[in-house]
Amino acid sequence: MKIHMSEETAGFIIKDLQAVEGKKIRFFVRLGGCSTVQDGFSLGINKDTPKHPAAVLDIQNHEFFIEEEDEWFFDQNDLTVSVKNDEIQFEFNNQNK
Repeated sequence: MKIHMSEETAGFIIKDLQAVEGKKIRFFVRLGGCSTVQDGFSLGINKDTPKHPAAVLDIQNHEFFIEEEDEWFFDQNDLTVSVKNDEIQFEFNNQNK
């Protein structure tokens, strides 16, 4: 599992969270909402400290990560994060499927 995003998307998230340089940003599973990989669950984003990261992306002096405890949600898919119309978008892809 990998995290993919552009510099522009990272900048949008950093600004939205008001994250100071060096802060770590987590993609976490939350109950409710909808996704294309797990019914009844969706992703959230917050500032956090990694404990057991399953995937990490260092970009713009920030570390974006997913914890091992949330790995089940992705069902062996990579996460691609983008921004469209000022909204964060998540896409799940697996090159092996």
